[in-house]
Amino acid sequence: MRLCRTETIGPITFYAMLRRFGSARAALDMVSQLARRGERSQTVTPVTRAAAEAELAALSRAGARMICRGEPFYPSALAAIEDAPPILSVLGRAELLSRPMVAVVGARNASANGRRISRELAASLGEGGIVVASGLARGIDAAAHLGALNTGSVAVVAGGVDVVYPEENRGLHEALARQGAILAELPLGTEPQARHFPRRNRIISGIALGVVVVEAAARSGSLITARCALDQGRDVFAVPGDPRCRGCNDLLRRGAILTENGEDVLSQLAAQVRDAPPPPARLAPIPTTTDWHRAEPTHPIADDNGLDMVLERLGPTPVAVDELVRQCHLSAAAVATLLLELELAGRVERHPGNLVSLR
Repeated sequence: MRLCRTETIGPITFYAMLRRFGSARAALDMVSQLARRGERSQTVTPVTRAAAEAELAALSRAGARMICRGEPFYPSALAAIEDAPPILSVLGRAELLSRPMVAVVGARNASANGRRISRELAASLGEGGIVVASGLARGIDAAAHLGALNTGSVAVVAGGVDVVYPEENRGLHEALARQGAILAELPLGTEPQARHFPRRNRIISGIALGVVVVEAAARSGSLITARCALDQGRDVFAVPGDPRCRGCNDLLRRGAILTENGEDVLSQLAAQVRDAPPPPARLAPIPTTTDWHRAEPTHPIADDNGLDMVLERLGPTPVAVDELVRQCHLSAAAVATLLLELELAGRVERHPGNLVSLR
């Protein structure tokens, strides 16, 4: 938790540090030194043990719990994505997270007909043994949660699990905390901000076998969830409609699965639902292409010339780390360490697919 909550350390950086240093404790010992070199003047202070213990105590008081990647109830589908959150906060029935899930998302300013379709579709999925996930937004999301409330629904929120947003969904938030589950990547008490929603969307698609989009406009935020689903190898379903559903219609033109009811989704995902793995009985390994437990220790600090070479080849457009290794004529371990220094200093951003760019 201390490593995950430390400033500038996102999920991909978190896993990179575990691979590089072998444990969270060893990585924490290097955070300040690496960040100071990357910025050449500033440092990053790891979250203290007292702060981490205070967050755990606050979760307990709120009736919530923390689930780490690899522990029982951590969604197995989410654990498979490259930027899976190392830790999640859960309020409600955590056991729902180990069941097969389908996400239903769409417009906030939804029509009465769109809300009806969403609610009926979610109810049908629930009757078929599927847990329905969504983002607890007004409109289509809220209707989907209501439709599946009695059979199992999970809300993924952009703030803390205890923060109600929007306020009009307070009653639904309370009902999900009792009958369903509320899931968050960010700490308790965090107020949702615009930059948090894309991060939330990749979790909505990541926990699901497929994503159903209902009544999405051409620039709807739910299309971000659909793009995340495609990047993660999930099925994307879309309900066709009138011109206000242009986003859904565009998805259909690009190959999304036409959907009119829950049966359309259930029939497409039948094999995946049947073969869904049980909850893990023990900790799963951190995703990696190398066995970092057996890696030979190397000095973590590279020279300034190497740092300058990497910076010279970075720009706003993401580039593959392997390409940096080739162009800089440095070892993969040296480039990995230099990138960690720059990430911790807030100068480099990681992207899925082992890509990096300047912030």
